[in-house]
Amino acid sequence: MRFLEPSVTDWLLDSDPALRWQVERDILNAAPDVWRATRSTVATTGFGARLLALQDADGQWAGGAYFPAHGDADGADGASEPGQPWVATTWSLKFLREWGVDASVLTDTAERLATNCRWEYNDLPYWGGEVDCCINGFTLANGAWLGADVSGIATWFVEHQMPEGGWNCDWVEGSTRSSFHSTLNALTGILAYRLTGLDATGLDDAQRRAEEYLLARQLMYRASDGALAGPWVTELAFPSFWVYNALGALDYFRGSSLLSGTAADPRLAHAIEAVRAQRQPDGTWHQAGRPEGRLWFEIDAGAGHPSKWLTLQALRVLTWWDGASAPSALGIDTDRSPGDPTT
Repeated sequence: MRFLEPSVTDWLLDSDPALRWQVERDILNAAPDVWRATRSTVATTGFGARLLALQDADGQWAGGAYFPAHGDADGADGASEPGQPWVATTWSLKFLREWGVDASVLTDTAERLATNCRWEYNDLPYWGGEVDCCINGFTLANGAWLGADVSGIATWFVEHQMPEGGWNCDWVEGSTRSSFHSTLNALTGILAYRLTGLDATGLDDAQRRAEEYLLARQLMYRASDGALAGPWVTELAFPSFWVYNALGALDYFRGSSLLSGTAADPRLAHAIEAVRAQRQPDGTWHQAGRPEGRLWFEIDAGAGHPSKWLTLQALRVLTWWDGASAPSALGIDTDRSPGDPTT
């Protein structure tokens, strides 16, 4: 990878601590006490503190599991506004976890959600998951991070894996073909679950089969005709929410490779070059435009502008692919605590 311009690293460091500690760890190879000190401030400063302050007394955000309760969150009606609102419990937990907030900060949240939070689908209990593969992937990761019993969701993924090796949220409508989107969201949840050290019996084989589904397609192409799976493959966006793109998939494979201690699979090369090609002359990556919908507050640049989150993600993937010389430069924490994200 081309030498990092100081202007880019300075620009990345001039950020919310939720992003800055990851730059220190994954890009600058800072000493653990440096990036951990920055990470420890996420819950009290900036994005993390703001989102934690919005938690309801019953443990939820916006009064709902996947969607806000009617009329909640500044009086907006989640059923009528454009796009999906991204403010309910599942999304809020996902942000906090990926920002590096320590689970101990969310005192009794797992228990309060077990008591008070139900899925919009069939009023199912929160930590039991539901029928949507993506939702279950997010919940598997969030539950493992908070110490909830999500072993039932882990088993669900083994039982609902398709013959191709992936998953598809439309299985309940009769689909028998795997989906790029659903498969990546499931894999990301499985990886987060395994990073906690919880029993992953059966999941290791399911993970390998699902990875092979994506690798056989080089993360980008349909198996039927070799065409690009969809325009969304190369439309890099942050947050991407449930939508697949090549950079998010590469970031997953980076994390999986680091956990297993295996080399990067050569079938990632096309996706790597697709990401590398989007690097701007100033060394940044631009926001394509995230899926429409309300956030509690903005956390990244608008469409067409340089994105710090995408630049961080792209640089750490390319650093890994291009062969960083030491494990610490790839973000490996040899005494990683339970729930510590790989990204």
